[in-house]
Amino acid sequence: MYKGANFGILRLILVILLDIIIAANAVHYEDVAAQQTVLFAERTGGPIGILTTANGAPVEFKDANVSLNRRVLFNEYLTESITHLNRQKIVERTVHAPGSGAFGYFEVTRDITNICKAKFLNKIGKKTPVAVRFSLVAPSIGASDTFRDGRGFAIKFYTEDGNFDMVGLSTPIFPYKDPLFFPTFANAQAKNPSTNLFDANMLWDYITLRPESIHFFMYKFGDSGIPNGYRHMPGFSVHTYQVTNDQGESHFLRFHLLPDQGEGYLTSKEGMEISGINPDAFTKDLYNAIANGDYPSWQVLVQVLSLEQVRNAAFDVFDVTKVLPVDEYPLQPLGRLVLDRNPVNFFAEIEQIAMCPTNLVPGILGAPDKLFEARRLSYRDAQYYRLGANFQNIAVNCPLRQSFTYNNNGRPPAKITDRPTYWPNTYHGPVPYVDPERPEVLEIVQDTSLNFDQASHHYKYELPEDARKRLISNIVDSLVQADPKLQDRAVKLFKIINADLGIRVERGLANEKKNKYNYELM
Repeated sequence: MYKGANFGILRLILVILLDIIIAANAVHYEDVAAQQTVLFAERTGGPIGILTTANGAPVEFKDANVSLNRRVLFNEYLTESITHLNRQKIVERTVHAPGSGAFGYFEVTRDITNICKAKFLNKIGKKTPVAVRFSLVAPSIGASDTFRDGRGFAIKFYTEDGNFDMVGLSTPIFPYKDPLFFPTFANAQAKNPSTNLFDANMLWDYITLRPESIHFFMYKFGDSGIPNGYRHMPGFSVHTYQVTNDQGESHFLRFHLLPDQGEGYLTSKEGMEISGINPDAFTKDLYNAIANGDYPSWQVLVQVLSLEQVRNAAFDVFDVTKVLPVDEYPLQPLGRLVLDRNPVNFFAEIEQIAMCPTNLVPGILGAPDKLFEARRLSYRDAQYYRLGANFQNIAVNCPLRQSFTYNNNGRPPAKITDRPTYWPNTYHGPVPYVDPERPEVLEIVQDTSLNFDQASHHYKYELPEDARKRLISNIVDSLVQADPKLQDRAVKLFKIINADLGIRVERGLANEKKNKYNYELM
């Protein structure tokens, strides 16, 4: 008894000392991501409650600590834990699978009500909550943040008229114009189904058979292919959106997001070094910056075109494989995007976030191009497949305003409602609103993209010499792994874009083959 009492007193003293030590160290952590569990303990001070099953029944101590020599199926805590573990993953995205995200707000800094009547843009200083997801395009979940790739920059605006989703990229252009080739683009960059390895032949076969994509891949193989973290990455809407004002007049906008932290990029070597130390470096950097109050922000700018400018343009301004020249269509300020809150639960708020181009609000009609039209179908279908028909009822996807639909039943989370489930009806179900001034989305005719002139301009005038060297080196590193006939096909296309580019890629390939030959003789 005496020894037991002493042990109890000693244990109490140790607990008190530990609490004092924790309190003394409850200071500002720079690496908040690494200390998340410690900070939770400091914030709560003790167990937050009695452990229960999902049904709310309290779990007895023995059930939570030992199952040996006991009837397993009678332990509800054990059976629930195991069966839930088998189901705690969901189908990952086919593209844009790995990524990160955060929450914040968009603030209007310029009045454009004469152009667009969307309510979240109707007053300088107005703030709209947003969720932002950054992502890689080609690899699966688990890929390194520094993988050389195009990247997604998707924003969900929680407006008073419902959610507006902009599924943008870190590059100002898209790799293809015709949505028919989306499966080709996705599968050519995915792993070879036989070897389960990335395959240079698949990639370069696609690039050289669909040369409109070279413009995009010049960004991917250039400095833009590895940003120095998500906070230093720009974003672009890619599509030219049709918007309308209160008088029913249409204008057309392309959105640009430029980081206040400055754009920054990594070389392939730097990317590999960081990946070897921490493959989640960008995710950690974003989390820590927000947790430490160093909120990342972006200037939101737009290029504005009138209907007359669209009709008189020298090229298809809705061609997503081309940029809109800023000297012809200047960037105009619109607002500021700020991220100031990390997700509380990554799976619930980031993995389950469902971005859909079909999420539009009055005043923003979408884009007239066929790619946008196809993405409206594709993204919605992807969310149905991943999250179920009621994905809009998941908390992170819910609009701020109450929604009134005639959708009912389906996979959880289903809404509880006693309203009529069909339209039209006589029994006071929700009714549509009338907007006599709303124009139809512009009908356009599009040809196959001819964008070599812009690719040439990008190489000749926008890239300094050191950036050209890195572009060529990265192209050669990838292309040297491909079939020689694909190398020849690619070199011919590069020479058409710019003779200097093609010749230097050709020389780079020759040097790589020579070095490989000399190595094999050693």
